[in-house]
Amino acid sequence: MIRPFAKSALIAAIFLAFGASAHAQDGPGGFSTRATSAYVVDLGTGTVLLSKNADEPLPPASMSKLMTLEMLFEAIKEGRVALDTPFSVSQRAYQMGGSRMFLEMRDRPTAEELIRGIAILSGNDAAVVVAEGLAGTEDAYARLATQRARELGMDNTTITNASGWPDANHLMSKRDLVTLASYMLREHPEFYHYFAERSFTWNGIEQDNRVPLLDAGIGLDGLKTGFTSAAGYSLTGSARQGNRRIVFAYGGLDSPAARVQEAESIVNWAFRQFAEVTVAEAGSVLAQAPVWLGEAASIPLVVAEDAQALVPAIGASTLDARVEYDAPLPAPIAQGDVLGKLVVELPEMDAISFDLVAGADVAEGGFMVRAQAAALRLIALARGEVEDETETALN
Repeated sequence: MIRPFAKSALIAAIFLAFGASAHAQDGPGGFSTRATSAYVVDLGTGTVLLSKNADEPLPPASMSKLMTLEMLFEAIKEGRVALDTPFSVSQRAYQMGGSRMFLEMRDRPTAEELIRGIAILSGNDAAVVVAEGLAGTEDAYARLATQRARELGMDNTTITNASGWPDANHLMSKRDLVTLASYMLREHPEFYHYFAERSFTWNGIEQDNRVPLLDAGIGLDGLKTGFTSAAGYSLTGSARQGNRRIVFAYGGLDSPAARVQEAESIVNWAFRQFAEVTVAEAGSVLAQAPVWLGEAASIPLVVAEDAQALVPAIGASTLDARVEYDAPLPAPIAQGDVLGKLVVELPEMDAISFDLVAGADVAEGGFMVRAQAAALRLIALARGEVEDETETALN
């Protein structure tokens, strides 16, 4: 049946000979996490390796200090603050309990010193100093930080303070924490080295980095631990091996030792149990899409860059992929226009998608093209083969 005016989701199946894996409790390859919530992503490909209660808003504890640092990094990037800008220490900041940088009210720490006080020492006092310095009050900071979270796509985050101090309304999901950490890695790489510094001394008190396994030889190089009775022992971390980097967050463990063991398990599994494959090479034609009222009847759909994905390395099988676009595509079309998506189904994992772009230009057709299209439509109408334009199926 001909329906040239119908907006249609056209799907073409593609079969790719890459790996699948055995059934797993939490992730591919039989991996199981003891964390009550977790989210693991390969940063280069965007492949979600593990998702467990990842969108549930939960107490983040000190992991929410990553948002405090993000707000400071943005202020530095925009020129509102410099690394040597001094900050004042309020009585409220001085009196903060928990993990501390040990700031005194007479101190005037610079932005760089406060970065170290938060990234290395997880200082609650340092976090409050930054919040008050950027926004005037911690409450004002919390409103700005929540707004910033929404701008970054962190829909399950509500910030009520700068330190992660227990508050029933102070919540972040593990997906949001990974989103935040990934953004910081991409947009603020010049600051990332602070997270891996082994110790920092302030007012004569030397303290070690709170992040475990920095010297374990597994590539772990940041970011932030957290603990409260509600959050359990938690970690938002990142690790690099070779040309791959993963970012992960998990929580709900019952001891510091369990947190360390879980970090090692996740990192080893993520790097050993997956292989990177090229699903489609840049410029390769994945479909010919029909064009409406164009000088050409169809247009090639291609990927602009190599489409790469991670697949389970053990248990070779077949991946399914499909091409999706609205058909017919109206002319004119310029080469490089985004026209659809290549969607790749990954076994026991979230599907991933890549933009499909026009592989050529198609100009709008002239009088003869339009006349021919009109004639075909009249014939189709006479035969009862053209249905309402709002239909969404194309046979």
